Amino acid sequence: MTTPSHLALFDLDHTLLPFDSDYQWADFLARTGRAGDPAVAQARNDDLMRRYNLGTLSAEEAADFMLGLLRLAEPDELARWHQVYMDEVVLPGVLPAARALVTEHQTRGGLCAIVTATNAFVTGPIAQALGIHHLIATIPEQDAQGRYTGRIEGTPSFKTGKVLRVRQWLRGQGLQLEDFAESWFYSDSLNDLPLLEVVTHPVATNPSPALRELAEGRGWRVLELFSDMRDTKS
Repeated sequence: MTTPSHLALFDLDHTLLPFDSDYQWADFLARTGRAGDPAVAQARNDDLMRRYNLGTLSAEEAADFMLGLLRLAEPDELARWHQVYMDEVVLPGVLPAARALVTEHQTRGGLCAIVTATNAFVTGPIAQALGIHHLIATIPEQDAQGRYTGRIEGTPSFKTGKVLRVRQWLRGQGLQLEDFAESWFYSDSLNDLPLLEVVTHPVATNPSPALRELAEGRGWRVLELFSDMRDTKS
């Protein structure tokens, strides 16, 4: 295997996508009547997004709702729903600027991965659409029959958990973070501060006001991929 020239890690929501894929998945299920009372489901979804943006939401609280949505149907039916969601919601939001950023790192020989708190069921097809082969995401637990239990398996890919999961992933490839003279992490959220602080090139990407203020104070690069496409619900 060719030794990668550098490491490039990407948050997904509001970073490579101009919206939150978890929020939009729950919204898709709610407005299509697949998640019970649409008004109740949408109100819960809005509250979780508000608390995430404030930095007061725990991974367990998010999973209680978001992973609970995976219990609404059998895996085959969930996959059919997700294909509609990809076609109607996600693919129109996979924009040239994000593709170009990923391609630039890949062309230079970088080892690239998406590192997201959103669960792997939702984000797996999105990573494929972006051309990124490595995905570090919160893993939804499945039972022996392959049905989702609504619980998290292992360490959630959230806050300090992202650092742990990245290090575990690298160890699985015989690598460690310190092997890379240069490493990048692109993120919009102050929730990702633990991982931003351990790479050599932290990039505040489409940053929230709190992350923008911190990045400017520390002299970090600020990158605007979607300056005119901020999700008004976040």
